[in-house]
Amino acid sequence: MTQVYAEDGRAFPVTVIEAGPCVVVQRKSKDKDGYSAIQLGLVEARKAKKVTKAMKGHFDKAGLPPCRVLREFRVEDGAGLKVGDKVNVDLFAAGDRISVSGTSRGLGFQGVVKRHHFRGGAATHGSMFHRAPGSIGASAFPSRTLPGMKAAGHMGAERVTVRNLRVVRVDAGNNLLVVRGSVPGAGGSIVVIRKS
Repeated sequence: MTQVYAEDGRAFPVTVIEAGPCVVVQRKSKDKDGYSAIQLGLVEARKAKKVTKAMKGHFDKAGLPPCRVLREFRVEDGAGLKVGDKVNVDLFAAGDRISVSGTSRGLGFQGVVKRHHFRGGAATHGSMFHRAPGSIGASAFPSRTLPGMKAAGHMGAERVTVRNLRVVRVDAGNNLLVVRGSVPGAGGSIVVIRKS
């Protein structure tokens, strides 16, 4: 993340995303596969290592070098994309609204105060109830904790989508997309960008 300045001098927080280039690896059709979609592979500077024979065959069929990241997107039947076509950042323009999906930062095992925003108990007067969850169910009936109870546990590392982010700037030469606000995931993680 960084910041950009408006003409009147106000600063806005932005995220710089390296978006592509991507290449169409496979085209799926309703006749053959039951639905219409394209499979995009992210073209990176470093080569993909340890490619399995099955994946090597998949890329050889398309006549493309192996990609480390593959994602599938539903498209209309008449979409003009075919295998080998490049999808660049110039699909977007300044002012567009986009949705960004990714895997959030993993925070490990967390208690209920951090994970579910519980308030906790009193901090003084001999209280021994500071960050505990409190009652989690009746004792006599049903004599168990019901499913879905908010409790301590693993937090983060789940799929998150941030919707309606505004594109501030597009740098087609360097495949960079400058988006106002934050996107899910740690620096360098893979995200999926869609038009809202």
